[in-house]
This record gives sequence, structure tokens and C-alpha cells, in this order.
Amino acid sequence: MPAATRRPTLLILSQVYLPDPASVGQHMHDAARELVRRGYRVVVYASARGYDDPSRRYRRRETLDGVEVRRLPLSSFGKGSLRARLLGGLSFLAQATLRALFTRRPAGVLVSTSPPMASAAGVALSRLRRVPLLFWVMDVNPDQAVVTGAISRHSLPARLLEASNRTAAERSATVVLLDRYMMSRLSERWHLGKRAAILPPWSHDTVEPVPHAENPFRAEHSWSPENLVLMYSGNISPVHPVAPILQAAHRLRDEPRLKLVFIGGGGGRIEVEETIARLALDNVELLPYQPFDRLRFSLSAADVHLVTMGAPMVGVVHPCKIYGALRVGRPVLFVGPAESHVGEILRTSRAGWQVDSADVDALEARIRSLLRLDDAALRRIGAAASAAAEEFTEERLCGAFADLVERAVGQTPIARPRGTS
Repeated sequence: MPAATRRPTLLILSQVYLPDPASVGQHMHDAARELVRRGYRVVVYASARGYDDPSRRYRRRETLDGVEVRRLPLSSFGKGSLRARLLGGLSFLAQATLRALFTRRPAGVLVSTSPPMASAAGVALSRLRRVPLLFWVMDVNPDQAVVTGAISRHSLPARLLEASNRTAAERSATVVLLDRYMMSRLSERWHLGKRAAILPPWSHDTVEPVPHAENPFRAEHSWSPENLVLMYSGNISPVHPVAPILQAAHRLRDEPRLKLVFIGGGGGRIEVEETIARLALDNVELLPYQPFDRLRFSLSAADVHLVTMGAPMVGVVHPCKIYGALRVGRPVLFVGPAESHVGEILRTSRAGWQVDSADVDALEARIRSLLRLDDAALRRIGAAASAAAEEFTEERLCGAFADLVERAVGQTPIARPRGTS
């Protein structure tokens, strides 16, 4: 191909990638697909095994929506222990870095925080290939590991991880943060300056509301029109505590209409399983992650969506599950701090309710009040959720992310962004 028409190549290192159900991989694919549509060649190095379930195997080489995906062996050993995560992450980064060193003529390197040490590989590749680095901060480490008690603040792993991420942020052409709380936490610590941009994740275009009467997922699980289905869909982990929900479920056993449904995986799934068994919670169901192409059915099957976040995690993690809930037009019950990104969305949109995670009494009272709402009231709040979702569309936010990539890389193909003439 002549130099004048050669497509600029963007390298992406992401341990998690579609069809893995983790949100990081889904959003990374949206961005990669948009950049391909704009005329880039995009090469993704990812794990050949599932992040949450390493028994799941994905095709080693395939092209998804024009994105060239190269999956690497021995790159995920599950999330059962910190050691397993560390070994999988290091193995992935070693292989991905080596492969990326021999990828022809890259124009830029994009890494996120999957795995948390990806920043080190990004810095190395940026220096060795002499191309811009883009750092997409999906969560903040070592803060997340410290708050959950996995490591101590002054331990060697914490210091190395902090140094790696700070170096990546300071060497990046662009650092993308998910909300203003994350920016506040990191702007001085990582000397971000004008390189930082706040850009929340987006709801996926393929997710759309499905009426209960037409929803096969609701029928499969025998949820009747009389049931009020409260659904938690996504990663179950210590950063998104579910213990208050389970405590409230135990108190609400006298409410036959109530169904509490957990869909997903993660380190907290065992806690849910054990609590259901120990307390004999007949009103709680636990289901596995759903395939990406079934999300519109599973998310729409809820009457109200549950989103949780521990108070110490403000500015550290960003609960992406709220965007799917808004997209399908369902009210949101947020169990977490009011002063947070999710709290702000609900205050301004009136698309749901917020209770502190430490206040189980308030959570129980709120759920009992939801059981007294009629369908018309739920539809009105659901309409507010749909309106709020318009601020977080894939076209707008994924397009803005691709704009940041193009400015950082400094090479713009002939193809134009969506919505331009």
C-alpha cells in the first residue's frame, strides 16, 4: 500500500476484550470499532481466556467489526486470588509487549487499567516505538487494592503500581478519566495538567428497552407481572458492596411480590451464594453473566436496577452499570454515597433514588415504598431514566473518545466521524 494511503495503526493492550462480558472490554471494542470506521487499522492484544472465568476460551485470532484481535495464551488465571490476577496480568503484558514491538509502523498505543500494570507496558512501548501513549483510566490503583485491603498503602506493590501509573499519566499525550471525582483525586498527584480529559463511559447502542410482555428473559425465569424485580447486573466485588442488599432481602421475606436478582460474577459472587444458602433467601436469585447480545433482554427484565458503590471508592471506581439501566428506561436505586457521580446523575435526572450503603433501615424502607408504587409511577421515573440516557449515548461519547485519540496520534485518515458531512 502506498505511503500516502497507508492506514495509521493503533495498538491496544487490553487483557479483557469482547466477547468477555466485563465492561472494560465492551467499551474498548466500541472505541476500536469507531476508530476502524474512521479509517484506522486497529490491532488489539487481549487474553485468550475469560477474565472472570478462565475456563472460557476465545478464538486466538479473529476480526471483529474490522478490529484485528490477537488473543494470547496463559493470560488469565481468574480472579480467585490476588496472586492469580497478578500472574495472569504479568504474563499477558509480557506477551503483548513482545508482540507489539514487532507490529509494523504503529501510530499510537492505547492502554487502560486492565490489568492494573498495563501502564508500564504502555510507557515501554511508547518509548521503544517512539509513538504517543493514550491512558484510559477505568479505575484507580493502587487505591482500589488498598481500600479493599488487598495490599497496604506503603507496601512495595503499592509503591510500584503508583509509580507506574503516575509515569504513564505524565508521559501520555492524553489521559482519559471517567468523572470529576476521579479528576479531583488524581490531578495533582499525577501532575495531569491539560493532558487530562473527563469523559464518562457510554450506554451501548445495541442495548434497547424491551417491554415485559415481549421479553423472553422474564418469561424464562417465570417472573410474573405482579413481581417487582430489583436487579443487580454486573461485576460483584468488594468495591460494589452487596451485603446491605442481602440484609434488606432477609428483612423483606414477608413481601411475596419482591424478586431480588443478581446477574454477574466477580469476587463477591461467593458471598452472595453463601448468604442465600445461610439465610434461606427464597426471594433472591443468582444468575451468571449474560452474553452481550442478550443484554437488552436481561436488563429490560428488571423493574428497578440496583447500583452500589462503597463510600471510600468515590473517585476510585466508576459504576458503569448505571448506563445500561438508563438506556433501557428503568429507574435506579443507588446504594452508595450521594456525593458521587451516580448520585449526581440521579439528583439532576430524578431517575431514581439514593440511600447510603451503611443504612440498611433506609434501604428496607425504600424497597417497601417501591412495592407500593403503581406501574404508571414506575413508567414516569423510567421515562426520566431514558431522558438521562441521552447524555451518555455511544454516538456522542464514543465519538468524543475517538476525537481524543485522533488528536493525540496526530494522524487523521480520510474517513469522517459519525454525524459529519
